[in-house]
Amino acid sequence: MPSSAFRLRSRAASLLIIGLPFLLAACNERQNTPTAASMPPVPVLVETVSTTAVADVVELPGRIEAVRSAEIRARVDGIVERTLYQEGTDLPANAPLFQIDPRDYRAQLEQAKAALARATSVRDNAASVVDRFKPLVGRRAVSAQEYDAALATMQQAQANVADAQAAVSLAQLRLDRCIVRTPIAGRAGRALVTEGALVSAGAATLLAQVNQLTPINAVFTQSNTAMLDIEQQIQSGTRKPTSMKHVEVQLILANGQLYNEPGFLDFADLVVDPSTGTQTVRARFANPDRTLLPGQFVRGRIIGTGNLQGIRIPERAVQIEHGVASVALVAEDGTVVRRNIDLGEQGEGRWTVRAGLKAGERLIVDGWQKVQPGQHVDARPAPNAPPAAQPSASPATASAAH
Repeated sequence: MPSSAFRLRSRAASLLIIGLPFLLAACNERQNTPTAASMPPVPVLVETVSTTAVADVVELPGRIEAVRSAEIRARVDGIVERTLYQEGTDLPANAPLFQIDPRDYRAQLEQAKAALARATSVRDNAASVVDRFKPLVGRRAVSAQEYDAALATMQQAQANVADAQAAVSLAQLRLDRCIVRTPIAGRAGRALVTEGALVSAGAATLLAQVNQLTPINAVFTQSNTAMLDIEQQIQSGTRKPTSMKHVEVQLILANGQLYNEPGFLDFADLVVDPSTGTQTVRARFANPDRTLLPGQFVRGRIIGTGNLQGIRIPERAVQIEHGVASVALVAEDGTVVRRNIDLGEQGEGRWTVRAGLKAGERLIVDGWQKVQPGQHVDARPAPNAPPAAQPSASPATASAAH
């Protein structure tokens, strides 16, 4: 027994001696491993926010509308015989578009003319009787009662003639309406009916649509507060020109390109939508090349001449997610702070910030993707490289790009 216990103690001592170096190495490795608190701050490039001159621009979402738009509908019943125009072409006012079978209406016109001829004959005969009775009444060769009866018969015949003339005019109008014409000059859209189609005046069958494309309107919706600001600036003389109808508007197309024809405001709605607090305004543009088409989404930029001060930051410093723009800042204690901002116009590689930043704050331009709020960073000045010029875009467009 004592020999067995001695052997066990000897084996345990041997294992301890063998494993001691490994334990010491593990302890040293654990001591040499840096903790999160002792990790060096992540280097980031920052730019100090400052105010600068910004464009006096108000940007509005809008849609293109035709100055005049006519829905061409059937005004008589019948079968379409021919299409008289080429789809997608510009037509003058009163140009023919469709031919509806006129035979029934031509027959009705002839019938109305015959009725007019009968009524005219009866009226002429009644008038001759009155002419014969008139001198005889004075000589009492004809009684006054007979003369009055003849006069009443003539007046009734005259009324019948007027009724027959109205029937002829109505029949002629229906016959004329068999040729469907455009009431305005403009571009005719596709034909919505073909030869052989039955059209109805009662159902007001839609045949085509004609839109006047030059000039053309752009309708915008903007908060009533912004429109009041513009009007007050005009009245105070801080914004030029001095009339709302002479305020210049630029258009940004859906592809981000600037439309080459400037427009001017010509209408502001007198009613504010109570549910949204927005007001509708309209600008008119020349459209010689028919680039603008009804229904297009655009953005309008109301251009002013005021000297405004604002904040512009590099676009690469902005993160836009679900339509919300945010930036990362370095606080005074060297930690990261995330803040939402309100973006304005974009151009020359920078965003205009309407709200959310103030001068003197340190904005993380590069490296914000590698840090989290509350983390200590090593803030280094960003190089003053000139931003690349880019076309203007709205925050919604930038959100889609991100």
